[in-house]
Amino acid sequence: MIEIKKFQFTNTELMKIAHNIRYDVFVIGQNCPEDIEWEFEDESTHFLVFDNKEAVATARHRKTNNGYKLERFAVLDSKRGNGYGHIVLKAILEDLSNFNGNIYMHAQEDVIPFYEKMGFIKEGGVFIEANIKHYKMS
Repeated sequence: MIEIKKFQFTNTELMKIAHNIRYDVFVIGQNCPEDIEWEFEDESTHFLVFDNKEAVATARHRKTNNGYKLERFAVLDSKRGNGYGHIVLKAILEDLSNFNGNIYMHAQEDVIPFYEKMGFIKEGGVFIEANIKHYKMS
């Protein structure tokens, strides 16, 4: 059974679970600097996807001067290909469904097709963030 939990930084139990997933995916798997990985935590709204009570994916959104930025999409390597990325993205978009402004992200180059399937459009050229090629998508 799939369960999605929405929470704030003050929920230390769920934050620890989200951090563990992101650590495995970004810091270990993609060699992202840890100090970048943990920025803006307290001003973000976080999401976790559980499948049969096992945490498998996480993401967050936060309000910026440019609208809402979707960030830190992470699915455990062993759980990819099961639709968890779509599940967490749909939950975030539903959470923002009453917002009429800009919703955007900095998407890694290799997952552009995933976000395009969900209606996001690539804007501008490639840029480097955390030593990885990204594109802005809205």
